Amino acid sequence: MSKTEELSRHKGAEGQSPGRWLALSVLVLAVLLVAVDATVLGLATPALSEDLQPSGTQLLWIGDIYSFVIAGLLVSMGSLGDRIGRKKLLLVGATAFGAVSVLNAYATSPEMMIVARALLGVAGATLMPSTLALIRNIFQDPRERSLAIGIWGAAASAGAAVGPVVGGALLQHFWWGSVFLINLPVMIVLVLVGVKLLPESKNPVAGPWDLVSVALSLVGVIGVVYAVKEVATHGPTWGVWAAAVIGGACLYAFVRRQFSLPSPLLDMRLFKHRGFSGAVLADLLTVFGLSGLVFFLSQFLQLVQGRDPLEAGLAELPAAVGAVVTGLLAGRYARRYSVRSTVVGGLAAIGLALGVLTVIHKDTGYPLLGAALLAVGLGAGLSFTVTADVILSSVPKEQAGSASAVSETAYELGAALGIALLGSVVTGVYQSFTAPASVPAPVADAAHESLGGAVEAAKQLDPQTAGQMVGAAQEAFVDGLRLASGVGAAVLLATAAATWFLLKGQKLQDGIEH
Repeated sequence: MSKTEELSRHKGAEGQSPGRWLALSVLVLAVLLVAVDATVLGLATPALSEDLQPSGTQLLWIGDIYSFVIAGLLVSMGSLGDRIGRKKLLLVGATAFGAVSVLNAYATSPEMMIVARALLGVAGATLMPSTLALIRNIFQDPRERSLAIGIWGAAASAGAAVGPVVGGALLQHFWWGSVFLINLPVMIVLVLVGVKLLPESKNPVAGPWDLVSVALSLVGVIGVVYAVKEVATHGPTWGVWAAAVIGGACLYAFVRRQFSLPSPLLDMRLFKHRGFSGAVLADLLTVFGLSGLVFFLSQFLQLVQGRDPLEAGLAELPAAVGAVVTGLLAGRYARRYSVRSTVVGGLAAIGLALGVLTVIHKDTGYPLLGAALLAVGLGAGLSFTVTADVILSSVPKEQAGSASAVSETAYELGAALGIALLGSVVTGVYQSFTAPASVPAPVADAAHESLGGAVEAAKQLDPQTAGQMVGAAQEAFVDGLRLASGVGAAVLLATAAATWFLLKGQKLQDGIEH
């Protein structure tokens, strides 16, 4: 490095906010808030199923409506933050997130739970793009920003680790709703400290917030994802085709409208940048594999292998530990080697780990499961951290909210599709199992809704028949999990190959920005 570059770096570092790392700690709390909520639901699913008795379709909606709504609103909320101020949007959203968490905790029916999860998605959509956009504006040095993004990603992974463990401990002593109440203390600290520490930032020339684009984005994303989910679960119907057509038409109209607006919600020209598009695709598919795996392994550990919620939470720790470790180092690896080798290596690790899970069975020992989870975490930390950095560094800081919203949309859409599509594969195989002939039809129907439903329905039968029915249900669930893992592995490995070409020549920035 030349003398001039060294002076430039020193001067730029001095010009940055001295409280930027404290401000980052507040943003980390927001990430934890969302990550913890997303992971505890998987552990709470068996208890929630026993209490609310949702159908298999309702259970999938409870699992993925949160991500669907977030995915549909992220671009709109990221753009809103650019206009009214990211700090303001973050603090308002955190307050709403805490309040709606109470509604989730005390839901009394599957329908109420689905609505509560949807409202939580609305609040959650304000948090994630605000955190990344604020990081983009607080950290002007690209190397510092890479580290901050690594910490941000590691916090999400730590939340994924803390969520199951704390949630499991709560489920040992309290009802399933208690897992949502852990959001409250985090939200209170975030708001009280964030008011003091976070700097406000927004785009001074962003223009008006286009409500028509907001509606088109929301209806389009939810319509298309709903159609994909329903086709995978129940096959094509007129209602599903209608949702697909309406959703697709809304997304087409949204894109056309963005090109015609002087101040669009999302600058579609960003996608002409090959590195930006490749990073978004890698984001989406990384989370697709990760979320589908974790969601269904939680049920496997509890309902098939008989672990209690706390033990299941601890068993999932390797994924979070791996993601924390590589998330903190990913920026350094990408600069030393290359962006594409780091991202492709991460995607391949996830794909291979999913491939290993195609050979699991009911009595598979933990070493294999733990190793697969660790590999998935290591891969996700590498891929997701670097792609988030690429996306943020591809745009001016005034558009940070919109760009980070694209990254988060890919994340949430990947989570929703992972649960919906891989879940539909698991459910489709599971529902084909044959209950013992002596089982009454209403009990057999309840058992075919979900594995949790089978365990609950078996309580009405004599021990021998109950054991036979639950055993058949467990075997069918494992068959579905193996097939879903194979599908996920194929998708991730194909994405790794595509990303190798899309990210060719892509580099992370160096030096102070002026």
